[in-house]
Amino acid sequence: MTSIVLGQGRDGSDTCIDLPELLATRLLVQGNSGSGKSHLLRRLLEQTATLVQQVIIDPEGDFTTLADRYGHLVIDVEDQSEASLRAAGERVRAHRASVVLNLEHVEAEMQLRASGAFLNGMFEAPRAHWYPVLIVVDEAQLFAPIASGDTSDEARRLSLGAMTNLMCRGRKRGMAGVIATQRLAKLAKNVAAEASNFLMGRTFLDIDMSRAADLLGMERRSAESFRDLSRGQFMALGPALARRPKMVSIGTVETSSNSTSPILLPLEPVPSEDLRDIILEPIQELSPRPRREMRTPPPDLLAQLDAYGTTRETEEEVHNVSSEETSLEPADIWDMVKEVCQTKDAAYKPLATLYQDFQMRARIKGIPRNSLDLAQFQRFISSIRAGLEYERLETEDWQKAEKIAQKLPEDLQGVFLLIARSALDQEPCPSDEAIAEVYGTHSLGRAKRQLAYLEEREAIVVQETPFGRKVAIVGYGWQTA
Repeated sequence: MTSIVLGQGRDGSDTCIDLPELLATRLLVQGNSGSGKSHLLRRLLEQTATLVQQVIIDPEGDFTTLADRYGHLVIDVEDQSEASLRAAGERVRAHRASVVLNLEHVEAEMQLRASGAFLNGMFEAPRAHWYPVLIVVDEAQLFAPIASGDTSDEARRLSLGAMTNLMCRGRKRGMAGVIATQRLAKLAKNVAAEASNFLMGRTFLDIDMSRAADLLGMERRSAESFRDLSRGQFMALGPALARRPKMVSIGTVETSSNSTSPILLPLEPVPSEDLRDIILEPIQELSPRPRREMRTPPPDLLAQLDAYGTTRETEEEVHNVSSEETSLEPADIWDMVKEVCQTKDAAYKPLATLYQDFQMRARIKGIPRNSLDLAQFQRFISSIRAGLEYERLETEDWQKAEKIAQKLPEDLQGVFLLIARSALDQEPCPSDEAIAEVYGTHSLGRAKRQLAYLEEREAIVVQETPFGRKVAIVGYGWQTA
């Protein structure tokens, strides 16, 4: 049995937590602000840092200090898209990296979307990567609220669905949830109910004390004892902790939090007249700052190729370039984009990488690299991956399909166009492998979920028949064979 010391009991003996049992049965921590929840989570993370992979969903940036001591990777979400966070979640499982998802610098809406995308990426990792991982979610009531708040319903559903998957279906995938909340009454019941281990700290509201007493199997008249707990003291119960409710005082930690506790400082006596002059001092109009001289950045590789193309020495080469540019047709650019799509692993490379490859090929052939902007390049890529020929690009039916696709998230537009092209040509519905390749993933289960998502968005209608899957496009009636 691999146990770690969590703290000391009333009699001074060590209170341990069975780590394998915790990974199988999950943990719920509850306590009012200042009860010591973050200290408890830090103690648990420090004691298990070398034993199991860890992922921390950190809304306040309190746990980023673990990186200095234990080598955790800190992921700041402010510069990341939902698609990149979803992919990062899948890669974290593949490489067994311990990470801290820092949500400190983004607003509540983005916190829900970022955590939901990251957890969904972890949940959808291939079976070969289902290694044990301890997933700690601080302030879980923000990510699995029992009622809607200031955030959009879409963001709340995304985050709540990810938290539900973590606590209800994560065990078979090796994902062990440890969730901490200030108030049980604000946490979704289907998320809290899946935990088998409990650590209940100081709380004062009757409804929270009653729920805590019910979870610990205590009598209602004993619920008021939660008010008497000191900071850092918790009532423990569960197969990984104790068979009967037991009070534990959490042990010391080695790392510190980024947040600071309030400290009383004596006020320095200052005459009120001096304060008046300081506080009501007239505002001075600030003169505009002088512009700093802009330095020309060093040219990148593509810029160097451009410069090389404009300084060719022989008139014959210049003549060849100009004639090539004047005779350039959109169909020729289409063929160049098609060549990019046919390179090895092109389906799994970011759009920016493919676009840079296209620009490089264009300059090698003497074509200006701005001959196709990024938006048009993405349109060509999506149409080519859907199996379309250039002659049909401007047809009325395909423009209708693109109009629907523009209303969908960028990562799903290619999947929809693939289905639309199959329906227009009355071909069978694309296989899971084809959908996964267009979506840019190796997971067939993830590909199937994209069809369900498109159906939820009312873009398609999926019908399972004895002869296979059939899909119809909403609004136009196009159907696959």
